[in-house]
Amino acid sequence: MDELKKEIKEVIISSLELEDITPEDIDDSAPLFGEGLGLDSIDALELGVALKKNFGIKFSSENSDNKQHFASVNALADYITAERAKA
Repeated sequence: MDELKKEIKEVIISSLELEDITPEDIDDSAPLFGEGLGLDSIDALELGVALKKNFGIKFSSENSDNKQHFASVNALADYITAERAKA
């Protein structure tokens, strides 16, 4: 799981072109939006596309759980792990 979290952090940094941030700078349980990393809705769209490309997972705009899935690196790792188990 730690390797997955590191991969997620690397995807966040590269897809959103976050300069001066390393994977070690991102707390696994810190919020990605608002406080914490400070991402916004445009970042969410770009990140969703990058996660789909890198991990083969899908997000639906109709899914009310998206906010929960994008809450933190931990939440994304849990979601990716659960989606991979379904496949």
